[in-house]
Amino acid sequence: MYRFFRPPIVKFALNMWPPFWGAGIRIVRISEDFRQVRIQLKLKWWNKNANRTQYGGSIFSLTDPVYALMLIGILGKEYFIWDKQAEIHYLKPGNTDLFADFLISEDQLGQIMAATACGDKYFPEFVVQVKNTQGEVVSQVKRVLYVRKKPQYRATCEDGDKDTLEGARAIT
Repeated sequence: MYRFFRPPIVKFALNMWPPFWGAGIRIVRISEDFRQVRIQLKLKWWNKNANRTQYGGSIFSLTDPVYALMLIGILGKEYFIWDKQAEIHYLKPGNTDLFADFLISEDQLGQIMAATACGDKYFPEFVVQVKNTQGEVVSQVKRVLYVRKKPQYRATCEDGDKDTLEGARAIT
């Protein structure tokens, strides 16, 4: 793990990061293993749209770096990890504070590690639901990441090894 990449430091840095701070986004919690994150989007006068509800760009922004940062915290310096693509579905107006709970499961980690062991690119998909204070889903965001093991950490794999890893990926 990177020396300064620990949950309390990441939480503090993100809460001070101008795009989050200015939008009213706050990291509520990051688990010690980086597998769970909870984020809040406060409803403020400056992040309301013309309809006096949460601005859609702020809703989308609260999901932006989260899964990538979680994987960096979990997988460490051995991997390239980037956001690749995203889509959002607005389901109802956000007229209260909003919350998003991000989770990376053991199965997802196993698939990522198996798929990238030989240096292949992998594009895992994560879906997060943004909810209002009543627990109703306001929007759903799908994030696709780019994950690849750095050359110096890749296993030397033959075609047979890749078949074995494919089988392991199918099991997890």
